[in-house]
Amino acid sequence: MSTLRIAFLGPFGTFTEQALRQVAPEEAELIPLTSPPLAMKAVREGRADWAVVPIENSIEGGVNATLDALADYPQLVIRAEMLVPITFHLAVRPGMRAEDVRKIGTHPHAWAQCRNWAEETFPGVVHVPTTSTAAAAETLGAGEGAFDAVLCNATSVDRYGLESLFTDVADNPGAITRFVCVRRPIEGALTAPTGHDKTTIQVALPVNQAGSLMRLLEQFSVHDVDLSRIESRPSGDGLGAYTFSIDMVGHIAQEHIQAALRGLYRVSPDVRFMGSYPSSTVNSADVPQDDEDYRRARTWVRELLAGVEQD
Repeated sequence: MSTLRIAFLGPFGTFTEQALRQVAPEEAELIPLTSPPLAMKAVREGRADWAVVPIENSIEGGVNATLDALADYPQLVIRAEMLVPITFHLAVRPGMRAEDVRKIGTHPHAWAQCRNWAEETFPGVVHVPTTSTAAAAETLGAGEGAFDAVLCNATSVDRYGLESLFTDVADNPGAITRFVCVRRPIEGALTAPTGHDKTTIQVALPVNQAGSLMRLLEQFSVHDVDLSRIESRPSGDGLGAYTFSIDMVGHIAQEHIQAALRGLYRVSPDVRFMGSYPSSTVNSADVPQDDEDYRRARTWVRELLAGVEQD
């Protein structure tokens, strides 16, 4: 059997690598790349079997680069999600003093989670964007880059020979980033329902049609489908044209999810299925849905069509 190849947002030492370790077999070949779209492109082109990428952060919300790339063709589907608690270190090369820090390199999402702390701790500090937190650490450790310090995780501090001036840095302690593992669709290999699942879709709205958003949302409410995430993204087809990236609580194998999808297909010009997979979170609404009422209703209609006398 060939070795499983997994592309991810690199370099080694990223939070994405931490998420990847939750699902990767020990013998897997790990392929670090510089962006979520490139990791997914590697899967589409057959250079990797899976890709692990960040999709949502509890502070900044959706990761737009991932959401947009996931909607591209050829289709990719989510096979798993992973949660990683996010804690940052302010790290420097050995010998650098805190009072000499003028520029901090890190990923924009990391900066957004630490901006207030950084600006209070280092008045006048400038953020230098990098492709990932670990990329910033790698660059600084090599003596390169136009910054004096980095915001990264503890793994990167050790891996790239840095020193932590501050630990547990954050404007909002307890931040969590959600990652997904994606692959090409495989016929007959849909992830089996567990009873605590999510289904991710992207749905387009008809342009300039009054009430279209209400008609879309009605498909969820009428079929008792709970949503754990919904956010809009420009479709790229012109100003005012939007799609919605949506996580439903439930699995496509369940009747109420199927009913909602059929309704969406009827009212939307474009519905894209991006996978049903086990949920890493269980909330009060995340309970197994009883599909018995759907089965009874379907049986009743079949009997009507067959001319069976009704009681």
